[in-house]
Amino acid sequence: MDNWLAKQQRTDDLSHRREYTQYLAHRMAPAIHALTLLAVLAYLLAAGGRALVTASPVPLLVRFAPSVPLALLALVARREKRPVQLSLLALSCVLLLEVGVNLNGIGQAPGQRLVLPGLLLPVASSVIWIGRWDFIVAMILCALGPLPLLLVDATDGVPIFQYAVYMIIAISVATVLRAFMTRTLFEQFRLEKKLREQAHTDGLTGLLQRNRFLELARYALNDIYLQQLPAAVLYLDADHFKQLNDAFGHAAGDEVLIKLAQGLRAQMRDSDLIGRIGGEEFVVLLPGLSLQHAHWRAEQLREAMRVVHRPDRLLTVSIGIAQCDRPGESIESLMSRADQAMRQAKSNGRNQVAIDYSPA
Repeated sequence: MDNWLAKQQRTDDLSHRREYTQYLAHRMAPAIHALTLLAVLAYLLAAGGRALVTASPVPLLVRFAPSVPLALLALVARREKRPVQLSLLALSCVLLLEVGVNLNGIGQAPGQRLVLPGLLLPVASSVIWIGRWDFIVAMILCALGPLPLLLVDATDGVPIFQYAVYMIIAISVATVLRAFMTRTLFEQFRLEKKLREQAHTDGLTGLLQRNRFLELARYALNDIYLQQLPAAVLYLDADHFKQLNDAFGHAAGDEVLIKLAQGLRAQMRDSDLIGRIGGEEFVVLLPGLSLQHAHWRAEQLREAMRVVHRPDRLLTVSIGIAQCDRPGESIESLMSRADQAMRQAKSNGRNQVAIDYSPA
């Protein structure tokens, strides 16, 4: 069980990273598209200006050739939203620009070969990289790209040494800019996620509201059915709660509900969905748990609730369990079966767990 929980935690962490990567891709896509367009225009201006100022042994059409794939990349980037594909498009753009720098540098005097485009690329592209891997690859491309041009007819190491110094400075600036941008976007991601959670959570307990719980549970069940995983639903109800409200008022009842919700969160994994369905009733979806493990978790939860003090007694709960063993069954149907099992637990004397064994 501990190994399974550790594996589930790693799965939750991976899901969180995937969500953040998708968020970055959504935010970076317009910037990547804009910079690819800018790369096309800048390359055309640079190549055209070079043709007007000095002659080159490389034919003009050959020097302008990289602008065609650059324009195609800009068109593709306009529609692309997937993280890996966006990174590959941006890296392809950098590679084509480095090829263009070498093509347009051929024939220049040795002292003129330390051209600005090769040094501007790291800084100009620093804020568009979605992951660490594409940033590192991009910086390597930027650093190595102009070297063929510098190595041609090199008589001493001065130009290469100067280039290395300037490139180290450029990459250092790019690293600082990317770190700042990454931190800013991560804080924005956390804030937006928190605001979305607040919009879909119960104001008293902080748990999911009914509609939001149902929405997320449908998505979770689709994955469960697709991967053929076990799962179960718990339906939980606080015992004698109406008596508490009638005798001590709704403020006392609210305080107990808050403590009950805190106990629920403390016992659940990140992958579990918990919703307040209404009043003192709560529902939990447990992905990946067999009926035996779900029963063990329900008993553990029931015992944990007994430490919550009501004004008149210790808190007890009745819990019903419905196993997700009917392919395609809706969350509403699962909740109904778990609700019936909870009512059976009430009828049996409360403060216990009951399992739904109704035929399919």
